[in-house]
Amino acid sequence: MTLIEPRTLKGFRDFLPAAMIPRERLMEVARTVYRRYGFVPIDTPALELLEVLTGKGSDETDRQMYHFIDNGGRAVGMRFDLTVPLARFAAQHIATLGTPFKRYHIAPVWRGETPQAGRFREFVQCDFDTIGTTGVVSDIETALVIHELMHEVGVSRFQIRINNRQVLSGFLEKLELQGSSTAVLRALDKLDKVGVEQVSKELAQAGLSEQQTQQVITLSKIQGSTSQVLSQLDELLKGSEQGQAGIERLRTICGAMKAAGVADEFYRLDVSIARGLDYYTGVVFETTLGDLPSIGSVCSGGRYDNLAGLYTKQHLPGIGASLGLDRLLAALEQLGRIPKTTPSADIFIPLFDADRINDYFAMASIVRSSGMSAEIYPDAKKLGQQLKYADQRGFRIALIAGSQELDAGQVQIKNLATKVSTQVTWRDQPDELVAAIRRMLELPDMLA
Repeated sequence: MTLIEPRTLKGFRDFLPAAMIPRERLMEVARTVYRRYGFVPIDTPALELLEVLTGKGSDETDRQMYHFIDNGGRAVGMRFDLTVPLARFAAQHIATLGTPFKRYHIAPVWRGETPQAGRFREFVQCDFDTIGTTGVVSDIETALVIHELMHEVGVSRFQIRINNRQVLSGFLEKLELQGSSTAVLRALDKLDKVGVEQVSKELAQAGLSEQQTQQVITLSKIQGSTSQVLSQLDELLKGSEQGQAGIERLRTICGAMKAAGVADEFYRLDVSIARGLDYYTGVVFETTLGDLPSIGSVCSGGRYDNLAGLYTKQHLPGIGASLGLDRLLAALEQLGRIPKTTPSADIFIPLFDADRINDYFAMASIVRSSGMSAEIYPDAKKLGQQLKYADQRGFRIALIAGSQELDAGQVQIKNLATKVSTQVTWRDQPDELVAAIRRMLELPDMLA
């Protein structure tokens, strides 16, 4: 028999425990923050009818989409993001759910793009969205969730870049470029990646004159404090109702963020932010890391007030953002902020005496019932071998007890890093065991 070489497809990955544990922890942080703001979980199928997905993002996402004819002769596609399926979901279920509806969705998506650092063909998005309101409160809340999410995952230097599609559309309207708006916005979205010269070429190819191209580039280069940017935009967009509406909403969002205690260093108005997907209609967000800006945005999104209109006559405006889990993890790994070893449990229990299995399970039960986790080694090997396993897995604490200790109802609690140990009675005083472990782990005493 010829063995099949075990390998993964290009752009797809296996995750070993050392990689999967921080992934799960990051997803749990996202869930915690989302729930804190009243968002509830949903799920949708990985496969959708192709007509549901195509023409909703951009020509590029249509090209990158995995799609095929299934056994029933149906044209189906694998979701390229979680926003388009949400629009279909909302149109289908909103009568039951009511509005406003706030959801989060953490799940894999697929795009057949060229793999590169922080970009893969299968990746997880951690989305949160509010459906059924055009109110600025939801715009503000989206920015605050992004801000809190970055802090909760342990990123100390980041910046949320904020713009409004209405500002860009209003400016293009003044330049009489409404018919070229899609091409202009997509070109602007590449500004950070390809630079002014290449964007200028793309704008010229879209039919803009040299003067119009220069005006668009000038707009994208506006910088300064929030008040300075807003003042310059006010001047440039005089007479544009759409542009002035966008400016006013940006002014309200930034004012509310300041009132909520968000420091100036964590956000700024950036008129060059366009977001390449076609469905955005209002405020847009991109979040970059101060220590690794080259990796791109790790949390992006915006307002899309017309997307669900493709599936229902009911007006279902929406706004949301997505944490790029894989890109953020790639950045944290590159910055050396992910531990090399991560224990699968809090406490390691060596199987010192195979004849006393019941005692070890009784001890582990005390630990687990206290809210901590414990792993018992499955074989009664030499203690040194078992502790080597614990060290390789990154355990901090071991509970060591041989026959004599077990007979006396005692156990040695050992800090595997410092080698410091203490002996406590566990059988008749389980609270003492739990309290001693918590002290060694520097955890709050839940019994206090």
